[in-house]
Amino acid sequence: MSAMLEVRDLHVYYGSIHAIKGISFEVNEGEIVTLIGANGAGKSTTLNTITGLLKPRTGAVTFEGTNIVGVPAHKIVSHGMALCPEGRRVFLQMTVQENLEMGGYTRPASEIADSLADVYARFPRLKERQKQTAGTLSGGEQQMLAMGRALMSKPRLLMLDEPSMGLAPILVEQIFGIIRELHEAGTTILLVEQNAQMALSIADRAYVLETGTISMSGSARELLTDERVQKAYLGG
Repeated sequence: MSAMLEVRDLHVYYGSIHAIKGISFEVNEGEIVTLIGANGAGKSTTLNTITGLLKPRTGAVTFEGTNIVGVPAHKIVSHGMALCPEGRRVFLQMTVQENLEMGGYTRPASEIADSLADVYARFPRLKERQKQTAGTLSGGEQQMLAMGRALMSKPRLLMLDEPSMGLAPILVEQIFGIIRELHEAGTTILLVEQNAQMALSIADRAYVLETGTISMSGSARELLTDERVQKAYLGG
């Protein structure tokens, strides 16, 4: 198993606020790796830095052997990475299909139809609503749309930022079932999630972020049974 993504000694600031304080971690090809932690721990900041939305003060982000620090966010997708952002961020006035087509902007036009077919096969609800404007969808449907849009670029690494946020428990189960299916189909996944129980139940490995630093790491199974993790994040 080889490292697909490597983050080394990453420091990120918001003005004078030191948000990410020298974290290092890696995601190996074929894994689900999760970053868990409380609100404000730095999880979303980490993903936004990896994808070029934020620029680190120092540190390296290497994807498949190439340092991508400084690569513009709109060009990151063509490297084989895609982010499903926190809060879904779908284009509310556009239809489901138009949103998905936006996700495939890096792909040749000749491949868009096949990509749409793949997404609709995975998310039948989206196919039913392909002509519906995204703003009229439910929260769960918008999350499926955001995931489908990210998948349109055929990423080798899919990053998911709080996919369960604001969803009813039955929809959370459904979304995590889809994440499992994507992983089984060969997609490497970096998952940021506040629902630590769900995240650790499907991940191979995990890192715990606390105020911009990694306080713990290990196999997801180990962390699920760790008393410190249970007390802080699992209601133990």
